[in-house]
Amino acid sequence: MMPRFDHQAAEARWQALWDERQSFAADDNSDKPKAYVLEMFPYPSGRIHVGHVRNYTMGDVVARTRRAQGFEVLHPMGWDAFGMPAENAAMEKGVHPGGWTRANIVAMRTQLKRLGFALDWSRELATCEPDYYGQEQALFLDLLAAGLVYRKESAVNWDPVDMTVLANEQVIDGRGWRSGALVERRKLSQWFLKITDFAEDLLDGLKGLDHWPEKVRLMQENWIGKSTGLKFTFRLSPSPLAGEGDSPQASGVRGGFDVFTTRPDTLFGASFAAIAADHPLARQCAEGNPALAEFVAQCQAGGTAAADIETQEKLGFDTGLSVVHPLDPNIRLAVFVANFVLMDYGTGALFGCPAHDQRDLEFARKYQLPVLRVVAAECEEDAPIGDEAYTGPGRMVHSRWLDGMTAEDARAAVIARAQAEGWGEAVTQYRLRDWGVSRQRYWGTPIPIIHCEICGVVPVPKKHLPVILPEDVTFDIPGNPLDRHPTWKHVDCPQCGKPARRETDTLDTFTNSSWYFIRFASAPDDRPFDPAVAAKWLPVGQYIGGVEHAILHLLYSRFWTRALQRIGMLDVAEPFAGLFTQGMVTHETYSRPQGEGLPPLWFAPDEIERSGSGATLKTDGAAVEVGRVIKMSKSKKNVVNPDATVARYGADAVRWFVLSDSPPERDLVWSEAGIDGAWRFVQRVWRLAEDNAAASEGVPEPKLDRAVHRTIAAVTSDIDRLQFNKAIARLYELVATLERSAAGPSRRAGVISCLQLVAPMAPHLAEEAWALLGQTGLICDAAWPVADPALLVDDEVTIAVQVNGKLKGDFTAAKGSDKAALEAAALALPGVLRTLDGAAPKKIIVVPDRLVNIVA
Repeated sequence: MMPRFDHQAAEARWQALWDERQSFAADDNSDKPKAYVLEMFPYPSGRIHVGHVRNYTMGDVVARTRRAQGFEVLHPMGWDAFGMPAENAAMEKGVHPGGWTRANIVAMRTQLKRLGFALDWSRELATCEPDYYGQEQALFLDLLAAGLVYRKESAVNWDPVDMTVLANEQVIDGRGWRSGALVERRKLSQWFLKITDFAEDLLDGLKGLDHWPEKVRLMQENWIGKSTGLKFTFRLSPSPLAGEGDSPQASGVRGGFDVFTTRPDTLFGASFAAIAADHPLARQCAEGNPALAEFVAQCQAGGTAAADIETQEKLGFDTGLSVVHPLDPNIRLAVFVANFVLMDYGTGALFGCPAHDQRDLEFARKYQLPVLRVVAAECEEDAPIGDEAYTGPGRMVHSRWLDGMTAEDARAAVIARAQAEGWGEAVTQYRLRDWGVSRQRYWGTPIPIIHCEICGVVPVPKKHLPVILPEDVTFDIPGNPLDRHPTWKHVDCPQCGKPARRETDTLDTFTNSSWYFIRFASAPDDRPFDPAVAAKWLPVGQYIGGVEHAILHLLYSRFWTRALQRIGMLDVAEPFAGLFTQGMVTHETYSRPQGEGLPPLWFAPDEIERSGSGATLKTDGAAVEVGRVIKMSKSKKNVVNPDATVARYGADAVRWFVLSDSPPERDLVWSEAGIDGAWRFVQRVWRLAEDNAAASEGVPEPKLDRAVHRTIAAVTSDIDRLQFNKAIARLYELVATLERSAAGPSRRAGVISCLQLVAPMAPHLAEEAWALLGQTGLICDAAWPVADPALLVDDEVTIAVQVNGKLKGDFTAAKGSDKAALEAAALALPGVLRTLDGAAPKKIIVVPDRLVNIVA
């Protein structure tokens, strides 16, 4: 039987009318209070997935509700359109990144529009277009002029086959993810943004983000990584270690090197010192030692990811040098070059205390170095250190004048002595490093810099922006096509007029997403944004996206607004006042083994016939293995195509399901039963509207009116708190109540209010039913229903009845009923009559509006 609600006709009708009337276009000059609702914009990979649908539906519910509540709402959409996937497609499919990306945008825009999102499409942007990235180039030059951009040599992951820099995530087991070549650690000149200038401000700002998830604030706090400790200089011993003899490594080496430590309390437990492979002292020592030079090269062949370095085997090379212990000049510590020490972290040098640092312990065990406990928990002073270093609290032992102190007091004592004696100072450091934005790739924002042999580094004059990315490139040769373009990189110096060359690095794609929310708010042709217009909308009131962006994207965006504030272009420091991170959409997987040593063959859900006993492939009817429920992934093919689901069930049913099945912060398991249940509910609401299309005679029903207004109050509160699943559960209850109610004015009014509450979640259904009921205008323009406070107050209460303290039943009574009426009602209950069995009660105790206790 065909459903009575024709979703295809309704969706086409109302989407066309919304477009015609520009219903969701934001007015910068409106005198209404402003509400900026934003979801993290998508990468145009070619197709939206159900995870996108869930994310954007959540934002859409908030946007539509705020609009109904009288706000001027900005709810835009755009495309994070630069990045490696487009270049990968160019290499794999022989297409141009620009053509591939723009075709995907067209397809994904069509998909999003079909879902009926209340988006202001007039503000759509794509970061790969010159009108966007040209303004980003202007901002880059502004930050450069303000001293917030600089260039220096930095270690990078270099793929020698593809001839490109790789992100840490693209290095797998030490090899390039595409070429499989062993990755090298190289020094390249890179452009950096001075995010470290804002480290303390970024940290302090987290305290005021009350509408952010605590876990996200903690992740950012840990990434910034503020630590206070001791910075001191290890003085090189004037001669090599005793018994080593004269050593060429020591020849010509003078002075010492700096160390920063957060654990100066453990200095008496030090058994070695270590420096990074690219530390100046390591390079100096390697000049006269081929074996050390080879070890340094081996270290540099590894990646730069801290996580990989932490887990790899700890290797070192004894330089033959030693340093003087700062607390006892009679103690000498051997100096190693170690592969787990990075020049970009701290000072590129450390002292090893194996008993209290796991990394140091692994190193000491390998090279038979002493392991001395200097921090002990209760009764563990002389307990040996096993395979795990002790990092907990305790008191100092084997530490001379520090013995008996707590570790915390010992830290302070060592720092105080270092400062008094002049060999060290208290220093606050941050784990955060400046943001390297150079990428040796094509598909990105060209860095607006010209290199001139006479004038040096020259910014492109703003009147010459945008520096447009050339599209006449090929990917048949590894490396960055901009480096070998016959004309693009050749340009005259804007200062001296002599031949020069453009910078061929492009900007990290995170720069594109670090200010797009400002461009949504204001997009003049002649500058990145109008500060006065942007100030009307910023900060974003509600930002919604995946927790995978909890650190870098959000941190970079917070930096960007602060940087623009510092140079006088923006008045806000925090870009996002409210943040919500939604859970993932998951699905079971389907596969068949291909044979020993081969990966499984994966199948998509629409290729599978599912039954209670298992699953089979539709094409051959043979069984497939049903795997665990995991995040939807293209590689595992467990992605649900929203187009097919929308075509079959309708956009409203899909929207309803992704909101209803679990709390929004938790993962959602996609199921056919769930979407089918959502579709059935849509039909119930439609039938309810049909049944109440005409006005009917009758008298008000106070009980029904109370139920409706309590639902209005509860759903409003649920949406405000982003508890969409709770709001939907209440609407299920309300619809069931309305279905059971008698026809009349209360029921019809209740149906109208129900449609208004349903509208943010199922807008096409709501518009169609609103028109059916003869209501004026569009429901998307109607004011949000407001609960009558008088109807939220209970005028009936439930009275519990006990006999000798045991519950025998309950009844409903008017609030404030007198004692006699409550006693009479209690004595008439069947359970009480059976218990008393004709006997008169000895005593009746009445607690008004709560309890009647009968003593038999």
